[in-house]
Amino acid sequence: MDTSNKTNSLFFKLIQFATIAVFLGRAWQHWRWDAPYRSLLWDEQWMSGLIANLLGMDWATYISSVAVENAIQYGIKGIGLFYLSCAVIAIFIKRIPKIGRYWLGLGAISLIILAALYCKERFFSIGQFFEYSLQFGSPLLLIYLTTNPKISNRLLSIIKVAIALTFTAHGLYALGFYPRPVHFMEMTMNILGVEEEQAIQFLNIAGILDFVISIGLFLPWRWAKYCLAYAVFWGAGTTAARIWAYFDWEWLDYVLVQWLHESVMRFPHFLVPLAVLLFLAKLKKSSLPLPD
Repeated sequence: MDTSNKTNSLFFKLIQFATIAVFLGRAWQHWRWDAPYRSLLWDEQWMSGLIANLLGMDWATYISSVAVENAIQYGIKGIGLFYLSCAVIAIFIKRIPKIGRYWLGLGAISLIILAALYCKERFFSIGQFFEYSLQFGSPLLLIYLTTNPKISNRLLSIIKVAIALTFTAHGLYALGFYPRPVHFMEMTMNILGVEEEQAIQFLNIAGILDFVISIGLFLPWRWAKYCLAYAVFWGAGTTAARIWAYFDWEWLDYVLVQWLHESVMRFPHFLVPLAVLLFLAKLKKSSLPLPD
């Protein structure tokens, strides 16, 4: 295997691992916890007419029905099993490329719908949707690489856009443009051991840096490499923070059940930038040409 093939192979494996991780994390979330499907299914304005036509129920009966609630719960768990199957398919994607592409395509569409539901749940804050760009983008990228192993400038530009969207959206929440999530404050205070005022200052700085690197990704390599390196560092840090902030040996089982999947599903936030960083670093070192 020549240098170019080795570099492409590493790139593929990192994207593959990112895809497996996001599906495993979402699978556990759906099986053990919950997902925001009720933000749509319990929206009277959107759903009342459809419910009346399909189920013949008035709205009050629908939202108070135990049978309907059980159906929603089983449906969520079913989606969890589907995500688990997507993780398995991603592992064996090279052995079943055709079936795998279709299956992962459905998985990616499902992740996009999930991101849209989170967006709706947050009063249509568009940043909430784009924060998941790398999560639903990873399976799409893996599908593409399965049949198009050569990595081009155009592909890298698209990936950089996905990275920038994820970090920019994160920055909007860190800076308080959207209501700052309570767990952002909790994690910062728990990990750094600071009070609320210092946590806000830290998050403001982190939010500004999110914007800086989102722009810096598109600068020449001598600058972009530092932005990619920071994206890897900060992506890994915010991923690990879900466990780190609440870690307690006495309650280890609870911490892992509650927070491990929150970390695992965010692996694309550092694995995808890492794939781009290592690929471009190897390319620059070997002076290999990159197709458009």
